[in-house]
Amino acid sequence: MTHQIVDDRPLPEGLHPDTLAVRVSIPRSAYGEHSEALYLTSCFVQPSAESAVLRYAHKEPGYTYTRTGNPSVTAFENRLAALEGAEAAIATASGMSAILALGLGLLKSGDHVICSRSMFGSTIALMSNVLGKFGVETSFVSQTDVGEWRAALKANTRLLFAETPTNPLTEVCDIAALAAVAKAAGALFVVDNCFATPVLQKPLALGADLVMHSGTKFLDGQGRVMAGAICGSRALVEDVLRPLDRTVGLVLSPFNAWVVHKGLETLSLRVMAQSANALKIAQWLERHPAVERVFYPGLPSHPQHELAMKQQAGVGGSVIAFVLKGKTPDQQRARAFHVIDRTQVCSIATNLGDVRTLISHPASTSHGRLTEEQRQAAGVVQGLLRVSVGLEYPPDIERDLARGLDTCAEIS
Repeated sequence: MTHQIVDDRPLPEGLHPDTLAVRVSIPRSAYGEHSEALYLTSCFVQPSAESAVLRYAHKEPGYTYTRTGNPSVTAFENRLAALEGAEAAIATASGMSAILALGLGLLKSGDHVICSRSMFGSTIALMSNVLGKFGVETSFVSQTDVGEWRAALKANTRLLFAETPTNPLTEVCDIAALAAVAKAAGALFVVDNCFATPVLQKPLALGADLVMHSGTKFLDGQGRVMAGAICGSRALVEDVLRPLDRTVGLVLSPFNAWVVHKGLETLSLRVMAQSANALKIAQWLERHPAVERVFYPGLPSHPQHELAMKQQAGVGGSVIAFVLKGKTPDQQRARAFHVIDRTQVCSIATNLGDVRTLISHPASTSHGRLTEEQRQAAGVVQGLLRVSVGLEYPPDIERDLARGLDTCAEIS
């Protein structure tokens, strides 16, 4: 696949992803800017009436209206597609809008979807509540048991959807195995690659049909804007999803696209550094007497450690979840809030992938809209905390968490 460098020279084949993350873009304008321009415009002037006809019919290259395409958005799409090893990518307004686009574009009333029950709370709600209103049935199965996915197949199964690692328990599924299950059933397999990013994991190379992202997280990396994206074959992205996107308007704004496009330039550096920091903090948490269990793919104690190391380039990522000791759910919740409120460095926020370390209580935030039964099925207990590790000095974060952890026993 040949991508375009910013000054119209084609890039050679075989470049490292770190080079693609800096160089893949769109041609420069006539002004010769070195850093990609930001195209803040709602529409584009056409050279003639005939060109307008051809461009609106998509028979001639060129931009017409930003809801149907914008150079800043195209630049982001090109760069992310190159990093994921995809033929094409489509940008959306957020990660959740990307999932909605998948549902609207790939499914119809009477279709069946299989998802992990350990997924992000909003994903579970969208699948069960929103798509359910339109006659799409969803079965939720174990993230890690391939047999459950296979057993859940029906004649009308059209889509298998997995998030790996999951949010917040960092459960890892076998992408190649689930891709084989989907292919045998004539269904599509989609992977949410938000936690690992293409730096650590390339689901398309392992057999997935599509990859989606919440660009709000690691792709931006500094908590600035909302963004989403779907990557895959040209047939699925350009022929199926893009016409839908143009019609319903789930599009990414040019400004947000430009911000995330620039964020991709440092993605590898950030992900690797944050992951190294997270491993140190996860090891420290595992030794702390107030902690009952740590969930982090980089630890040998993680149930899917070997698979994660094979599938994620030997790196655990930068998100850690851990459960505090406590005799009752109420005591666990009180201790979790105590740890959060004693922090002075960590940000109390529900985003992740930021260069700043964030801490959250999933049961009352990201998974707060789920029923208690759904939370229990996903393993989101009251004593669970999630930490998205940033670029701070790891011992500073350890001392920050210790302010609350060291005094947890005082909370009854």
